[in-house]
Amino acid sequence: MHPFTLPLATAASAALCIAAASGALPASWAFVLKPLTTLLVIAWAFLRGAEVPAQRRRILTGLWLSLAGDVFLLWPKEGFLPGLVSFLLAHLAFIAAFSVPVRFGARPAVFAAYGVVAVLILSQLWGGVPTALRAPVVAYVVCLAGMAAQAAAWWRSAPGSPFARRAAIGGLLFMASDSLLAINKFASPLPMSALWILSTYWLAQLCIAGALPARRS
Repeated sequence: MHPFTLPLATAASAALCIAAASGALPASWAFVLKPLTTLLVIAWAFLRGAEVPAQRRRILTGLWLSLAGDVFLLWPKEGFLPGLVSFLLAHLAFIAAFSVPVRFGARPAVFAAYGVVAVLILSQLWGGVPTALRAPVVAYVVCLAGMAAQAAAWWRSAPGSPFARRAAIGGLLFMASDSLLAINKFASPLPMSALWILSTYWLAQLCIAGALPARRS
């Protein structure tokens, strides 16, 4: 299989899903295309990382949990809380994966910077978050920021590693995607929200999957 076959298939599936979520295609298509896109990311990750089995196992766990979150969020109201929990667990799995090459919290300044960003984002949304969801949302934001910070800490510790760089970019994109989703849900509707939220989300997942080294020929 050509190394770009699955990423290109992922991009095509993502584009169709975004079109369905935006109204350009039947909305029902998203019920197939959203899980399918993440499954394609999982398939790409599955073919990678043989040299780092512990990290591979944890990244795959995070991706499967993300798939569960995708399915729950197909029902935005009823599925929001279980989707939030699924993605929270996914971030814990990604933190564990990024802690294989470098210990957790190895770069305190990086964690402080991401913590400030997370607090700023949360402060702008807080008034719109229902009381019943505030504790889960705070827990989620902590895990999300921790995941992105640990990925960046890995890159800071190994600046020449393309895998660490992809993980760090993936963490940033995940934060961007979830920030846009939260603004759209708790603050004010965003124009073309599906495009920005879903494109950054699947780019993040591809970057995280790409943090695993490709199988040697």
